[in-house]
Amino acid sequence: MRDDELLTVVEVMARLRLSRTTVYELIRTRRLASIRVGRARRIPVQSVRDFIAGELREAA
Repeated sequence: MRDDELLTVVEVMARLRLSRTTVYELIRTRRLASIRVGRARRIPVQSVRDFIAGELREAA
């Protein structure tokens, strides 16, 4: 997976095994960076990686 690849909310839901509501809450609280392309919301792969790394740091 390339660092500059953009994921849909559904793809992020599947990768993180989270609900749609939770993913949008992470976006709303800026814990998960995203961009809008027209009406579509896209999340960079690096943003998902950064989120996971941050969660792992907090858990340690």
